[in-house]
Amino acid sequence: MSTTSPDAVGEVTGDCRPGLREAKKARTRRALIETGLRLFHEQGYGNTTTEEIAARAGVSQRTFFRYFPTKEDVVLEAMESVDDVLVEHLLARPAEEAPFEALRNAMRDHWETLSRTAMHHFKGGAAEIIAESPELVRTGMTYCRRRQSRLAEAIALRTGAAPGDLRPELVSAVFFAALSNGHEEWERTGAAGLSGLLDCFMRQLELVPEAIGSGWGTPAAG
Repeated sequence: MSTTSPDAVGEVTGDCRPGLREAKKARTRRALIETGLRLFHEQGYGNTTTEEIAARAGVSQRTFFRYFPTKEDVVLEAMESVDDVLVEHLLARPAEEAPFEALRNAMRDHWETLSRTAMHHFKGGAAEIIAESPELVRTGMTYCRRRQSRLAEAIALRTGAAPGDLRPELVSAVFFAALSNGHEEWERTGAAGLSGLLDCFMRQLELVPEAIGSGWGTPAAG
C-alpha cells in the first residue's frame, strides 16, 4: 500500500513542471493565509492551532510547516504581501517626484491596486489580529520596525542615497507616523469604510509638509 500523502501527489505528477508547481505553491500559500486569518478571527489567535489551519485549508500539518515555521508567520506574511504592492508603486513613481511626494502618490496607487485585487482584507485582518492578541504585541512591534526599514531601503534605492544617509529612514518613519494618525482619525470619526480610511491617510500625508516645514505656530505665521 502506498504511503504517499495527498499533499505530495502534485509534486510527483504533472505538477512537477516549474510553472505549474509555482502556481500550486502560490495557491496553497494564499489558502493557508486566508484560512489562518479566518480562524484567528472566529476563535482567537491563541485558540487556533497550526493543525486546524492545515485541516481547514485541505493540507497536512507537514505541508503547513513547509510554508510557515509558525502561525505567527501567517499573520506577518499577510501584512508583508500587501506592503510588496506599496514598494512596487513607489519604485514606479517618476524620478522627478520628491521622496515624500512619491510616497503619497504611491499610497494612492497602492490602495487602488488593493481594491482591484481584493487584498484589503489581508492587511486589515492581520493588523486587527495583532492589535487584539497580547501574544502578538512583540510581533507587531517587530513588524513595524521591519516594514519601516524595508520602505527606507526602497526610498534609498529610488533616490540613490548613499549608505549612511539618514534621510530615507526618517522619511519612512514620518510616513508611517502619518498613517498611524490617519488610522486613529478614522476610528475616532467613524469615517465610512475603507474609502474613508484612505481619505484619513491622505489627509494626514498631505499635512506633513505644512506641519513640518511651513513655520506654522510662529508669530510670523500669524
